Amino acid sequence: MPRLVALLLPLLLVACGERRPRADLVFLQSAEPETLDPALATDQVSMRVSSSLFEGLCRVNEHGRPEPGMAERWDISDDHKTYTFHLRAGTTWSDGVPVIAGDFIAAWRRVLTPETGADYASLLHVIRGARAFTEGSAGFDQVGLSAPDPRTFVVELDNPVPYFIDLCAFLTLAPVPLRTIEQHGGAWIKPGRLVGNGAYLLEDWHLDDRIRLRRNPAYWDAANVRLATVEIRPVQDAGSALAAFHTGQCDLLMDKGMVPPTLTRKLREQPWFHTGPFLGTWFIRINTKRPPFTDPRVRRAFALAVDKRRIVGNITQLGENPAAGVVPPGTGADYQPPPGLDFDPAAARRLLAEAGFPDGKGFPRVEYLYLPLAVERNIAVELQAMWQKHLGITVNLIKQEQKVWLKSMRELDYDLCRSSWVGDYNDPSTFLDLFQGDNGQNRTGYADPEYDRLIRAAASEAEATRRNQIFQQAESRLIRDQAAVIPVYTYVGVQFYHADRLTGVRPNLIDDHPFRCMGWK
Repeated sequence: MPRLVALLLPLLLVACGERRPRADLVFLQSAEPETLDPALATDQVSMRVSSSLFEGLCRVNEHGRPEPGMAERWDISDDHKTYTFHLRAGTTWSDGVPVIAGDFIAAWRRVLTPETGADYASLLHVIRGARAFTEGSAGFDQVGLSAPDPRTFVVELDNPVPYFIDLCAFLTLAPVPLRTIEQHGGAWIKPGRLVGNGAYLLEDWHLDDRIRLRRNPAYWDAANVRLATVEIRPVQDAGSALAAFHTGQCDLLMDKGMVPPTLTRKLREQPWFHTGPFLGTWFIRINTKRPPFTDPRVRRAFALAVDKRRIVGNITQLGENPAAGVVPPGTGADYQPPPGLDFDPAAARRLLAEAGFPDGKGFPRVEYLYLPLAVERNIAVELQAMWQKHLGITVNLIKQEQKVWLKSMRELDYDLCRSSWVGDYNDPSTFLDLFQGDNGQNRTGYADPEYDRLIRAAASEAEATRRNQIFQQAESRLIRDQAAVIPVYTYVGVQFYHADRLTGVRPNLIDDHPFRCMGWK
């Protein structure tokens, strides 16, 4: 420890100041939430906060697994296509209004309505008639949702969905108070207006400073929520975050970007530094709509010029594995991704020459977007050097704050950009559904009818081995034939906390760590 303290001394001077009264738990994350609206939240930092304020039919436990939430139990039909959920008696919103089955129908209809702009709407397309409603070819009365009574909610699916209960614990499927949204519009998520049904209430939100949560006394399981207050602060500088943790000004860090690259090896020796594998992949998105990346040969050349082993060995250094595909090995029913485009500079140069740019001659200057975190900057610099060395192409590096970066991806205002995906549930579809032509999370411009056909075929295939084979065919088109994305490495989860004091934080496959599960010994 003394050597680590010596390394940290310059950082301690910039640690954020303490505020009083101190929350029971102070948590630092790498960015400000983009939104707290369950239908619109798409990034991990937003979902961490929003999932404390809202709860769906199921909830995630500290092991990352779904368990009963607003629904105390459910029945599944023999053909596994109809789920009947029985809501808990006496559950209410934070303003005392009962939570009823109709709230779920209204919230899910809101997600499916295109005007809402919910990027995750496609998650609900497994429901009978849901896709047709979103596309405007059927009315909502054709969607397989019904409420025989206020405490019974029935969902009819097109096909058996092995991960449907996991979906029911996902934030997008949480109910929202439509009456509050209609009253306040977009401002309904502000303190004093937000009405939730989760373990916590939104007490305060100072942009780019802190969010303060307070235990919700109306929550059905409030007696088991041990932390009365939680404060979330955005800190982008890894050194400042580590200094705050080391001086006791925060209790928990959970973002890989909070690891100062120069201290990674030393930090891994500390008893409060915890890691574990989870369903996440770091990859590079390519804007397939913007020349010269409209040519698959150019995209494949860029992929073949990336030395993934060098990145995980020299930069990230947390035990990550180079990624063959976007789906981590072993996901779901032991899925294994197909062979990807491994490092091959000679093949990269041949493809680039075939595309009309021998040794990079005539290739326009392009840009790579990255986030303002030390490890992201180091990866960006390494990629820039690889593409220059192996392809003769100059790539400009553009740093963007998370909200701007998300907007750039959403609007396809980029050439290349860093990206990542953490599985929303333990199944290959959570990764591969993203790149369907009509998926709001696609953000590459990639649209391949054959890829979409394969994904739909996998969705209707009940036999696990055959289903995995279809997914492999689709993924091979995505990462090899079309090279719409460049998988680089699979994630390792990182948590900084004192396990002898803080309980309820456990590495898990979906990297979800609910505040309601945490407490002090």
